[in-house]
Amino acid sequence: MSKSILPADTYIVRNRTVFSERDRTILIMLYQPLIGSTAISLYFTLWAYLDKAEVLSCEWTHHHLMTNMRLKLEEILVAREKLEAIGLLRTLVKESNVNEYIYELFSPLNPSEFFNNPVLATTLYNNVGKIEYEKIIEYFKLPRVSIKDYSDITKSFNDVFEVVSSSSLESVLEEIKEKKKRKINLSSNINVNEVLELIPDELLNHKSLTKDTKELIDKLAFIYQLDSDSCIELIRNSLTIKRTIDKDLLKKNALNYYGFEHGGKLPSIVYRNQPEYLRKPSGDNSKKAKMIYTFETVSPYDFLRSKNNGVNPSRSDLKIVEYLMVDLELKPGVVNVLLDFVMRINNNKLNKAFIDTIASQWKRSKIETVEAAMNLAGKEYNKKNKTYTKTKIKEEKPEWFDKSIEAKRPDNDTLKEMKELLNEFK
Repeated sequence: MSKSILPADTYIVRNRTVFSERDRTILIMLYQPLIGSTAISLYFTLWAYLDKAEVLSCEWTHHHLMTNMRLKLEEILVAREKLEAIGLLRTLVKESNVNEYIYELFSPLNPSEFFNNPVLATTLYNNVGKIEYEKIIEYFKLPRVSIKDYSDITKSFNDVFEVVSSSSLESVLEEIKEKKKRKINLSSNINVNEVLELIPDELLNHKSLTKDTKELIDKLAFIYQLDSDSCIELIRNSLTIKRTIDKDLLKKNALNYYGFEHGGKLPSIVYRNQPEYLRKPSGDNSKKAKMIYTFETVSPYDFLRSKNNGVNPSRSDLKIVEYLMVDLELKPGVVNVLLDFVMRINNNKLNKAFIDTIASQWKRSKIETVEAAMNLAGKEYNKKNKTYTKTKIKEEKPEWFDKSIEAKRPDNDTLKEMKELLNEFK
């Protein structure tokens, strides 16, 4: 694991692609609604640092980047992670007293690739809404031109050129600039190959399956939270008479399935587990630090699964997690602490109304780190126990417990009488 990034750490920018002005439009119209203006601004800033040939930058410090963008280092790190996750940036580091970073820039997908990626297209639709989404689609559409009455008279290569012997040329392909894009790396909860094997040959021609088709299934399983059984059913309902998978129909069926299961809502993309910049620095080996590390590195889905002894969480529990992460925008690690706290004090039950009360308070208190969530949960737990103890004691107290009783000294005759009575018990 790399060290925490510091302002003094250096970086250079390396261009791995060929930029065009159209890329700027694509980044602003398609990518910015997904990852935000800060991440796009960081991309453009790194792009601007390249030399005139747009190949390599000189060495800079992160302090310079902070000053230039007027951002805190933590904000830059969040923006960088978003660029990495969506395939626009690759980060390399060489650790020493002053860490040295290399930021490699990649091109955005072209509009056709973007809209055919269910993860990106669905998230864009969810973020901008139906009307704006349709406007964006219309913007990138090619104008329709009728060629009905035209003949194709284009010459082929062979019609114009012929091959003759020539001196051999040394290969310099690796030095030639070309447009390069990075794929989005994601993993769903299914094994695509195992899912496809469960569909018989009579229904599906397995030889027709391509790498792109398998990647599409994996992406759909990720964005629509599909398990193996749901995937098999959706694929079977998307087969053609030629025993091939209709990709467009598969995407449509997956969207309809998710909408039915979630009351018409569309999926949103959130952090899987606690983002790096909000994690506790390593070095502390205490029991509490180990617990913090667990909350930070486990997704809420896996956390609930562990609480269920390996059994997948119920749909109602997952809807609670979705509400906490999407609607209230609580960080994954904080959600884990909240779930753990509620289950501890509520007999392992997740009550939506009870959770909403606590979650709203944590949201107003701007709780973003696991440690802060644990500290607040601890105070609430102690307060609850203290209140319970006081209530219990109060119920068990006799009526006279808190009353002030005035003590009166007996007179001499009374004392003499008491003494005579006591002598009888000797």
